[in-house]
Amino acid sequence: MLPLRRSLNPEHSETHLPMGQMIRSRVKRLLGVLAGMVVLQILVIWTVEDLTLFESIWLTMTTATTVGYGDLSPETYLGRISTMLIMFIGVITMITVIISDVIEYRFYRREQILQGRWIYKMKDHIVIINTPRSGGEQYFMRFAAQVRSVPEYHTVPIMLLTRQFPSGLPAELRDCGLVHYHGAGNDPDALKAVHAGSAKHIIVLAADESDASSDSLTFDIAHRLSESNLGHRTTVECVSDRNRDRFKALGVRTIIRPVRTYPEIMVRAVVAPGSEKVLEDMFNYERDHPHRYDLELDDLIWADIVSALVRHGIGTALAYIDHDDEVVCHPDTNKEVEGKGLIVLVRSADTPDVSVVEEALERYREFLAQWRVMHEQNEASRQAPTDGVKP
Repeated sequence: MLPLRRSLNPEHSETHLPMGQMIRSRVKRLLGVLAGMVVLQILVIWTVEDLTLFESIWLTMTTATTVGYGDLSPETYLGRISTMLIMFIGVITMITVIISDVIEYRFYRREQILQGRWIYKMKDHIVIINTPRSGGEQYFMRFAAQVRSVPEYHTVPIMLLTRQFPSGLPAELRDCGLVHYHGAGNDPDALKAVHAGSAKHIIVLAADESDASSDSLTFDIAHRLSESNLGHRTTVECVSDRNRDRFKALGVRTIIRPVRTYPEIMVRAVVAPGSEKVLEDMFNYERDHPHRYDLELDDLIWADIVSALVRHGIGTALAYIDHDDEVVCHPDTNKEVEGKGLIVLVRSADTPDVSVVEEALERYREFLAQWRVMHEQNEASRQAPTDGVKP
């Protein structure tokens, strides 16, 4: 069999233009021609037949939709000829071609979406550039779940710019509302396709969280974003701490270490800039770290415990352990705490002993007791009548 010398549709040979744009343009032209034919048929029927304008419109539309109620029909030869030529041959054929193009466009759009070639119309969205070397699906799913739990980010679209997923996003990611574009973050056309300039936040993940050389690719992407004045919206992952100053010089808003098992840190960096430093510090044993102190708690409220530890320079109380071995975070500040241990954020270089914590709490108890005595004495002096003055 000889190969086809000409494609079925003209746009298949026009590779310099997007197929979707050409199909949409052709459908618009065909709709224009169809509307012209319908108007022409209405005018012909209205002129040559003994019908009103409304009856002419009714007859034309019932004929074009192949309904044919039979209540009205052309009586003159000219009216019948125009119905055969314009309606049966022209309009019905035109409708068939338009429906065919619409179906073709839908298949084309679906294919482009699967391949990551479809350009979405987005604004105030989150763009994530690159995909983790391993566990990318789980990372994105947890990231999306964490972002969606923040009220003001509940409906924010998330766009992935990556060369991964050439056969389409996994169903789990699509169910999370994620979409992707197949490209690289250092490609200006790809950044334009994902509307980076209109994004609310831009996240650049490290290509390899265990290889410091991946900072070079991250720096290239950050540099392009900085050139477009998008550094203040950008959060980047930096593998080597020595490269942090380079990213700061670009005006990047937030720089964090890659922590693949905890995408919550990245979410905090996006929705609450600055909080990621506190979370990062908890993972850095060289500075501060959470420390457990086993001691009895029975007569202080949480606000008093926090105040006692801060006043004595011990650290910041994060949680307490109750008698059922449950770790209670964010307890009621004015409720008396009953437990057998504390979790305190302390300095790693100078971690206080449990005796120091017990002494601090005991001193605070003495301070509270003295304050209550003074408060009671002041109240009593106000209520006592003054000598020589009639009540």
